[in-house]
Amino acid sequence: MDIIGLHGVILKSADHAEFDRRITLLTAERGKITVFCRAVKRPGNRLMAATEPFTFGLFNLTEGKSAYNLRDAEISEYFEALRKDLDAFYLGSYFLEFADYYSRENIEDTPLLSLIYTSLLALIREDFDNRFVRSVFEIKIISIEGELPGIPDEGKLLPGTLHAMEHIISSTPSNLYTFKVSPEVQSELERLSGHFVSRCVRKEFSSLKILKEL
Repeated sequence: MDIIGLHGVILKSADHAEFDRRITLLTAERGKITVFCRAVKRPGNRLMAATEPFTFGLFNLTEGKSAYNLRDAEISEYFEALRKDLDAFYLGSYFLEFADYYSRENIEDTPLLSLIYTSLLALIREDFDNRFVRSVFEIKIISIEGELPGIPDEGKLLPGTLHAMEHIISSTPSNLYTFKVSPEVQSELERLSGHFVSRCVRKEFSSLKILKEL
């Protein structure tokens, strides 16, 4: 069977049968797909680590009738640092759930994949507050999906907030986290992102519930 190489990130991973796993993979080339990973839980299988959430890389697959099968993987980033910080881990998990909510099968999704990658990198940087990263991510993902509503009370916002919004909306994901804001602007960004999420998203994210309890 032909091998297909797809660039992506693992959004979800679940055990399947005794030694297998089923993963949900967000790919640049084919959007969200389901992949079965046969025998990866057997002792010594080198692909075990390549089937965990957050894992980015090139996944070599064969295509079945309703799903794909993992043959090999070339992993570029495991984001292991996220597992050492509970707040960052669950916020990163929230980003993956958000991407799962918006992504669709067989639709090229390079911007969303790039946003996930750069946002996870921002989470493990010590010079960014997690609340800032979350606000930027929420605004950008809703903007990418074409659902960003008008800015409420635009005339009452600080100039810095308006500049930040313009940057978030217009920047490519790779250039997104290249600025910082004052505490006052951060507060307004949090209020705006919360407003946009409540207006546009009809889902409760389990990782967000856990994050609120930490």
